[in-house]
Amino acid sequence: MSDLTLEQAQAVVQAGLAESASRGLAMNVAVVDAGGNLQAFARMDGAWLGSIDIAIRKARTSRYFDMPTGALGELSQPGGPLFNIEVSNGGLITFPGGLPLEVDGQVIGAVGVSGSTVEDDHAVATAAAAAVLGAAGA
Repeated sequence: MSDLTLEQAQAVVQAGLAESASRGLAMNVAVVDAGGNLQAFARMDGAWLGSIDIAIRKARTSRYFDMPTGALGELSQPGGPLFNIEVSNGGLITFPGGLPLEVDGQVIGAVGVSGSTVEDDHAVATAAAAAVLGAAGA
């Protein structure tokens, strides 16, 4: 299994911070490696303290299941096939803002973003995740 490099993780965080700033938002951006371990993190000035844990959990949730956290959330609604999955693994986050990081079709980590609406969180995570490809040769 390939793993995320520190340079890639830092590029993802920097892209998330840049996108957050361009939107006038203060966000927390977390990146986990292929094993779900925190590799890089940044909390922008003024970002909610409560979103630190949420960003990290979004990244881990996305890596544990190799899917966007919003997609997992759709499956975990009452009556859904994964109802109550959020209480597993020490607590998961099943709303948008977490995305797998892929290079050449292989998941090498994940990013989690928290600090605004779920729509903003997802948009910033999308911009951040795209940066892994720019740093893929690292």
